[in-house]
Amino acid sequence: MPAVRLVDPEQAHVLAVKLAAWGMIPRDKSVPDKILESKVFGKVFLNPVGLAAGFDKHGECMDGMFKIGFGFVEIGSITPQPQSGNDKPRVFRLTEDQAIINRYGFNSVGHDEVVKRLTSQSRTPQSSQLGVLGVNLGKNKTSTSAVQDYVEGVEKFATFADYITVNISSPNTPGLRSLQGKNELSALLKEVIKTRDNLPDNKPPILVKIAADLTQEAKEDIAAVITTPPYKVDGLIVCNTTTSRPDSLQSKHKHETGGLSGKPLRELSTRTVQDMYRLTKGELPIIGVGGIASGRDAYDKIRAGASLIQIYSAIAYEGFPIVKKIKRELTELLRKDNLTSVSDAVGLDVDER
Repeated sequence: MPAVRLVDPEQAHVLAVKLAAWGMIPRDKSVPDKILESKVFGKVFLNPVGLAAGFDKHGECMDGMFKIGFGFVEIGSITPQPQSGNDKPRVFRLTEDQAIINRYGFNSVGHDEVVKRLTSQSRTPQSSQLGVLGVNLGKNKTSTSAVQDYVEGVEKFATFADYITVNISSPNTPGLRSLQGKNELSALLKEVIKTRDNLPDNKPPILVKIAADLTQEAKEDIAAVITTPPYKVDGLIVCNTTTSRPDSLQSKHKHETGGLSGKPLRELSTRTVQDMYRLTKGELPIIGVGGIASGRDAYDKIRAGASLIQIYSAIAYEGFPIVKKIKRELTELLRKDNLTSVSDAVGLDVDER
């Protein structure tokens, strides 16, 4: 990874995806530890460590990522029509801060191209014994109907996905975050859930991915919507990148426009996980994302209310072996606290208050 960091950040990202697609990355050949196994959304996860959306945007290296030890992989965000995203440069390493700022803007090859790739692999839900596949949906920048964009995504990818994520929290698509408003979210989820329920075959769980930069009122509104039929979803991803800039940032790139991820997001993300767990009364499984680079970071998210966790930015700094490291350290922490499974730890820090 030190050598890769000499390359332009976006080119390094592209190279990492290619290496994973070609199988040129170290495999995790260890026997899965049963303490890390859990059942969430009705799906069996061999371990709770997932790859966050944004790494494999176009469905190019799923199996490669499973083979290095991820329990689940989320591809996307995928938009209905192909779009190039924002102008380059649009990715910046904040090395001193162990962080990244990106403003990709949903660069996507579009629904049809990703469907072709999934079809060519004969992929169906749980068709691969390697892990669980999530599909993250976005809207086109010039779309006249955000609702229709997400509905179309559910129709296109339900055949392949173990779960589908409605991403309404990227800071890099104009107007996207407004979909987190109570009325807008209700209208969107009503149609998305109805579309899913009317599908003839596989009816994948629907998750919503929310922002880190939410007011308390916004969190309460979201919790009220997503736990109430006909808008009730199956889970929540907390959270996307942040537009805030902590005073602690040292890098010369700290003022770049875009979403900040990595270590500076860790505490904000964990607090948001805890808030949403409390507001939803633990009824909805949460995937915790943001600043996870160790087993302790993962454990903190789980104790705050996350049933599963995802990583992305840490790979840029520590490489693919970080997956195995997080699983090993998390296993040690669970056993140290005399817990028998990840599920036993979910929300412990919230419940103890």
